Amino acid sequence: MSPKHLVAAAMVALLSAPLSAQSVKAGIEAWQKADYASAVAIWRPLADKGDADAQFNLGQAYRLGRGVSINLSAAQTWFQRAAASGHVDAQTTLGLLLFQNGDQVQGLKWLKQASEQGEPRALLVYGTALYNGDGVPQDRVLGYAYVSRAASAGLAPAKDTLSQLDAMMPVADRQKALALARSIPNSTPATAAKPTEPVRIAQVRGAPPKPASQKPKAADPPRAKPVPASPASGDWRIQLGAFSQRSAAEALYQRVSGKAALAGRRPVYVAAGSVIRLQVGPFISRAAAQAACGSLGVACFPVAAK
Repeated sequence: MSPKHLVAAAMVALLSAPLSAQSVKAGIEAWQKADYASAVAIWRPLADKGDADAQFNLGQAYRLGRGVSINLSAAQTWFQRAAASGHVDAQTTLGLLLFQNGDQVQGLKWLKQASEQGEPRALLVYGTALYNGDGVPQDRVLGYAYVSRAASAGLAPAKDTLSQLDAMMPVADRQKALALARSIPNSTPATAAKPTEPVRIAQVRGAPPKPASQKPKAADPPRAKPVPASPASGDWRIQLGAFSQRSAAEALYQRVSGKAALAGRRPVYVAAGSVIRLQVGPFISRAAAQAACGSLGVACFPVAAK
């Protein structure tokens, strides 16, 4: 190839990459303006061509039901495509969703890959699994190292978990773990393409008992102080998730049903196409429902009862 052709080829390569990036960014800007349909329209052709950011974003749109109808099967397909190409956010989100919905083996597979690239949430969940021996051979030293790395990245739930592990592990084992943690990659920079919401993740077993409101959970939402329960009446509920199987929704309800904010409330399993939405109520007002969400410390939002 002549030098002239080489220059021309280089120019084509330099010009083509920013166009894709700008298109993904344009979708993010539309998403942030709540123009979800436009965001999906921008990302879909890029996702079809193999753009991992667009594939991840399209998966989020299907998971959240924004710009498209909720379709967890489609969401998982797009997450898998992005994850297979090494997209850390896709690996983490896919792993968390699979883990949360009962597919522990596949969930931990993706979380392991993301943790090896330094993703804090993946480090925390996979480290928790290692410490507990849940779905992987138990290795408390390595588990502590992973949790320690997540805590050093600034993840608040990891800091809480680490403080519990400090109370349970001998000093010598902690020192071994900290030395091992130095070989684990630092947190990877966040990508610009992240239309995401918090995802509930795992909790360490065997920690010293604490009041229920103080138990550390590896979740993105900030903790909120418990609020007094409002009368169990009204036209509002809180929605805690959408699941492909009712059993997964029932399992989540069992985990949160003992919270004071849900006293006197009942679960409602709402069929919406191929998914089951877990809602709990009633609440007297939207504000009361929102306050209950804040005190639960898990991802949820108010919805009007139909």
